[in-house]
Amino acid sequence: MLAKRSKQPARELSGGQQQMVALGRALLANPRLLLCDEISLGLAPLVVNELYATIPAIRDRGIGIIIVEQDISRSLAVADRFYCFLEGEVSLSGRPGDTDRETIMQHYFGT
Repeated sequence: MLAKRSKQPARELSGGQQQMVALGRALLANPRLLLCDEISLGLAPLVVNELYATIPAIRDRGIGIIIVEQDISRSLAVADRFYCFLEGEVSLSGRPGDTDRETIMQHYFGT
């Protein structure tokens, strides 16, 4: 997606393209752990799909990824483990297949 824009300054790219550049720059440092805070915030659904499609490949390179995200369904689809916080405390944790969306929502909203 970015190959045709390789000569264009990053400041002239769309928000989604800038997010991809930021992810690429972070990966150039060969990190052991990558922190993604609200990776989908304000992005078009197509761009969000592309970003989330890269996560398994990053994980397969042995890089740990922490995703802070309000899009529960999308983040659970790529997660090995999840942690739900309520008022700064872990209210629920586990493997995505061991719980359901309703339980997560209850712990997320404290109901």
